[in-house]
Amino acid sequence: MRDIWLIAKREYMEQVKGKAFKVTTVLIPLVFIGLFALIALAGKNSGVGKHIVIATADPALAARIRQTLVADKDAKMTVDVAAPATPDDRQRLIGEVDQKQIDGFLWLETPAEGAAKATFDSRSSGDFATEARVQSALNHALVEQRLAARGISGNDVEALTKPIDLTTVQVKNGKETVSNALSTFWAAYAMTFLLSFTVVMYGMNVGRSVIQEKTSRIFEVMLATVRPNDMLAGKLIGIGAVGLTQIAIWMAAAGLFAASALGASLLSGSLKVHVSAAEIVLFCAYFVLGYALYSTLFAGLASTCDTEQELQQYSPLAAVPIWLSFGMIAFIVSNPNSIWSVAISMFPPCAPITMFLRLASQFPPYWQIALSLGLMVVSVYILLWLASRIYRVGILMYGKRATLPEMLRWLRYS
Repeated sequence: MRDIWLIAKREYMEQVKGKAFKVTTVLIPLVFIGLFALIALAGKNSGVGKHIVIATADPALAARIRQTLVADKDAKMTVDVAAPATPDDRQRLIGEVDQKQIDGFLWLETPAEGAAKATFDSRSSGDFATEARVQSALNHALVEQRLAARGISGNDVEALTKPIDLTTVQVKNGKETVSNALSTFWAAYAMTFLLSFTVVMYGMNVGRSVIQEKTSRIFEVMLATVRPNDMLAGKLIGIGAVGLTQIAIWMAAAGLFAASALGASLLSGSLKVHVSAAEIVLFCAYFVLGYALYSTLFAGLASTCDTEQELQQYSPLAAVPIWLSFGMIAFIVSNPNSIWSVAISMFPPCAPITMFLRLASQFPPYWQIALSLGLMVVSVYILLWLASRIYRVGILMYGKRATLPEMLRWLRYS
């Protein structure tokens, strides 16, 4: 046991005192903040400042659509009207779009009362924001026109078509709590992204450490006094402690920022984010178990490699469950208690991400959390048993890539 702690201390001090630890501790949060700020800014400015034309045979309807679009201050759209429009006007507008004089045009036909056919022509096929704004304005204007055609006064039409603000409330333990679905989604996304990034990053660090010591032949000296299993355990504990130290620094910095006047003003209203103590504890638990799972895997694989390039070939082993987890993020947040969400949150390689997504959306039953953690503990134990047997033979092999039959023979060695 003494050897394990000595190796763990060596690994911990070596990495914490290194320049890479200090740089990444400062740089990674800044990169995340910049990334999410860029995503938010891009979403807010999507479809902003477009110049479109509304072409129809009904000038009154075109004016209603234009009024709705111009009233949207966030869109900052320039809207022209071509009414009444003819087939020649459509060809002219197509030419203007092609020559980049306008961004697009809405061609609206109303062959009979209550019937309408609309086409939106634009240069971009992926401008979903502008298309959604135009469709909303079109539907709103058609409802207003049809109500007015049935003798309803203008004030009554405005009152009937006035939108209603929807307040989202979540029920927790029989009590109502005001919530925001968008804030919940982004908070869950940020926490799971951080969790998956750190788990894989430190898991790969263990593999790289094994490769570096193997190529420098330092193992041959250390094995004279330390058992291979103790070396592996010390390396896992030391580098895992580095990860927990870095996360603790980030959490402390985030807490200080949230307590400041600037943080309180930013994290309020629609951006209000609440993280409970249980979520913080479970975040640490899933980080430790996720790290143990992936680092043990990479340590065993690294012992069979001679270079970091060979180790990189195994990175898809970690990427596949992460891609699967993030591919289901919208479904899990919307359906946290569905059979698929529960099943994938029990699958150990995906559990650190998917269970935390469920925690952010709706706190699952305690037995499911306990079962998920229990399955991860069992998986870590089994993987550690396998990796330690591969590790103690593989670290002494040089110049030859181990084959699968050879690794299976190593597992049978006493």
